Amino acid sequence: MALLEVKDLQVYYGVIRALKGISFHVDQGEIVSLIGANGAGKTTTMQSIMRLIPIKSGCVVYDGNEINKIPGHKLVGMGMSQVPEGRRVFQELTVYENLLLGAYTQKDKKKIKEDIDEICTRFPRLGERKSQIAGTLSGGEQQMLAMGRALMSKPRILLLDEPSMGLSPLFVGEIFKIIEEVSKAGTTVLLVEQNAKKALSIADRGYVLETGKIVKTGKAADLLNDDSIKKAYLGE
Repeated sequence: MALLEVKDLQVYYGVIRALKGISFHVDQGEIVSLIGANGAGKTTTMQSIMRLIPIKSGCVVYDGNEINKIPGHKLVGMGMSQVPEGRRVFQELTVYENLLLGAYTQKDKKKIKEDIDEICTRFPRLGERKSQIAGTLSGGEQQMLAMGRALMSKPRILLLDEPSMGLSPLFVGEIFKIIEEVSKAGTTVLLVEQNAKKALSIADRGYVLETGKIVKTGKAADLLNDDSIKKAYLGE
C-alpha cells in the first residue's frame, strides 16, 4: 500500500518549469531512491512534498489524504520528517538541544528523555558529544545529528536529501548503514542521493530524474544492472 504518492507534480521557479509532471509512489516499509544529476529536480521534489515551496499543479497524497494545503510544520505531527540537504543543524545549540527541538511535537517529557537516550544509543557519537555545540561537530557527525533530530518526531516516513554530500567514505558507509537500520526498524524512507550506486544498493526501488522528468523506474537491483544507468550515473 502506498504511504506517499506524488501525482503529476509541476513546480515553477518564476518562468522556469522545474518539475514537469512527475509521478511516483513510496509503499509502506520501502526504501525508495530518487537519483539524478545536479539540477535534475531531486531537492525541488523533496521541498514540494514537505510544502517548503509552492506547487503549481498536481498533488501529494500521504496515507490516503491529499496534503497540498497543509503547512509543512503540521506534516511533522502527521508522521513525515525531512533531513534537508546540507544538514541544517542549529549550529549554536548543543547536540542535546538540537535533539530536543526535534521532539517539539511530543508532549511526554519522560518519553522525550527515553527517545533521546535511544537516539544516542543508535548514534553513539552523539551520546559522547551530547553537550557539545553542534557547529563544532564534523560533517559526518552533523549529518547523524540531523538524522537523529528528524527521528525524534517518530516519523512514519523519513525524507533524506543528499545524506552523503561532502562526507568522507568512512562516514558515507556509516550513514547508509544507519538508513538501513532505520528502515528495518519500521520507518519508510524516501532517499534523494547523488551517490547512485550507494542509494540503489540499499533501496527496494528507484526513480531516475532528468531535468524535471522521471525517465526510468524499476527495482533497484535492475537499475544497478542497467547499462544506460551504469554509464550515466555509476561511472561504469
